[in-house]
Amino acid sequence: MAQENTSTGTPAPHPVPHALHTGHAAPPVPPVPPAEPTPSTWGRVDEEGTVYVITAEGERAVGVWQAGSPDEGLVHYARRFDDVRTEVELLETRLASGAGDPKHALSSATQLRDGLAESSLVGDLAALGARLEYVIGHAEKALASAKLEREEARAAAVTRKQELAEEAEKIAADSTQWKAAGDRLRAILDEWKTVKGVDRKTDDELWKRFSKAREGFNRRRGSHFAELDKQRASAKTRKEELIAEAEAISESDDWGDTAGRYKDLMTEWKAAGRAPKDSDEALWQRFRAAQDKFFARRSAVFTERDAEFSTNASRKEELLVEAEKIDAASNLEAAKNALRKIQEQWDEIGKVPRERIRELDGRLKAVQDSVKSAEDSRWRRTDPEAQARAAQFRERVEQFESQAEKARAAGDERRAKKADEQAAQWREWLQAAEAAIADR
Repeated sequence: MAQENTSTGTPAPHPVPHALHTGHAAPPVPPVPPAEPTPSTWGRVDEEGTVYVITAEGERAVGVWQAGSPDEGLVHYARRFDDVRTEVELLETRLASGAGDPKHALSSATQLRDGLAESSLVGDLAALGARLEYVIGHAEKALASAKLEREEARAAAVTRKQELAEEAEKIAADSTQWKAAGDRLRAILDEWKTVKGVDRKTDDELWKRFSKAREGFNRRRGSHFAELDKQRASAKTRKEELIAEAEAISESDDWGDTAGRYKDLMTEWKAAGRAPKDSDEALWQRFRAAQDKFFARRSAVFTERDAEFSTNASRKEELLVEAEKIDAASNLEAAKNALRKIQEQWDEIGKVPRERIRELDGRLKAVQDSVKSAEDSRWRRTDPEAQARAAQFRERVEQFESQAEKARAAGDERRAKKADEQAAQWREWLQAAEAAIADR
């Protein structure tokens, strides 16, 4: 309750503070008593109908009431006070909840405070003024806080856009992952649009950096794909040349060389690189069809040939059964004749499967080696040179034996003995020669 005014006998209104308390603790909310319950506490109506409000400086006329009794006039002006009081409380409530606009609250509270000195209200104007000062202080703090938040948000927004611009510049300078990089630049652009609060000058500068980076990437990517298109066009031309050759040799019967050439063509095909996407698969199908045609023909021929070779192998096995019965030791000439006939038939039969060649030829060679060994042995036994040497040795033995007999008949024992020794020496050589011939 207001203090009593000693000059008038009425309570003195609260003084109007010029500023809110400062400090860590929030100042208490100044209470404003409602005026309507006791309007005479805050004002009066004189006999002429002039309505007064009581202030710290004294009474002040606020209006004239002629429409009813003086009490009704006080209540009317008291209600107008309470309406303003409610408006101020609503401003404070909205500020406290964060739903109110601090700038609007500050403007409204300031306007009400500045108009209190001339307002047509009956009530505790001092308390209402203090409450308005409180609301103004709250609104100013809210504005300062909002300003700080805006500055922090702006700084964060500037930092984020700088990061996005730097990332875009790095992509533009280094990336060769064209699809992933393009997708990332689009994502950066989408995020860029959501980052608000940057001042126009800074935003324009950052946008220029991002836009320049994106354009640089697009130019580099365009150059890459233009060069790629050029390379693929060249690859297409080269592959068409390889297809032409592959198709031309698909009718060849030179199975070995042609198969080798197809292997080389495949190596060249891979080295040619990729043709344009819309034609690369079709080119490959043509190239593969030519290969398939040749190898299908070769396979058919080889299948037929393998069947023929298997028959040949069976026939050669039958010949080997006969060949392995040949006994060169008992009758060399008959063995040689039999082997010659088998060899002629062997050559006429022709080729066998590759995996059987070594086996079958090895068995025939064993028979051939056996016959040749027997023939060599006979030749050594009938060697004319060996026989001539033996005859020469025999003649020399007979010659020295004759000389010994003549010398002994003549009574020359010394010459006879010497001739016997020479005959014995030649006889040894004759025996050795005859033994060599017999061992062959």
